[in-house]
Amino acid sequence: MTRINIGRTNKLGYAAVIGLEGYARKSVDPELLDLIKLRASVLNGCGFCVDMHATAGSKQGMSSRKLHAVAAWQHATVLFDEREQAVLALTDAITNLGPDTVTDDIWDAAAKHFDDGGMGALVLAIATINVWNRIAVSTRMQPPVDALNPVA
Repeated sequence: MTRINIGRTNKLGYAAVIGLEGYARKSVDPELLDLIKLRASVLNGCGFCVDMHATAGSKQGMSSRKLHAVAAWQHATVLFDEREQAVLALTDAITNLGPDTVTDDIWDAAAKHFDDGGMGALVLAIATINVWNRIAVSTRMQPPVDALNPVA
């Protein structure tokens, strides 16, 4: 059961995250954004967000093979082009922060495909889904299961 609804209890903070979300949607290619959101959600163990972003990716036409392979993309590279692989590696590095995670090699691989503004948009998009994941996991949000969202 959800602990609190931050959208109700902390409206200004929630609105700020929605603002970041809106920026990411305007600034990052929709299919790349779906990959970013799904991959970070898998890494963070956010069942609510994995369900949401896999469902959204499917509705937006992303192949089921890509959606399933995001969890182990490093071992399914034939399903992702070089640009997508670079974005997934950057997502992994930023999501799993540590002393040696966002290496020059990872950054440079992504920067081959994006200018400085594009790289900034990716960083902000990855940071935003990580915020959403932390909200959903800490408040114990669950995927909806009802007539509009059946399991089967």
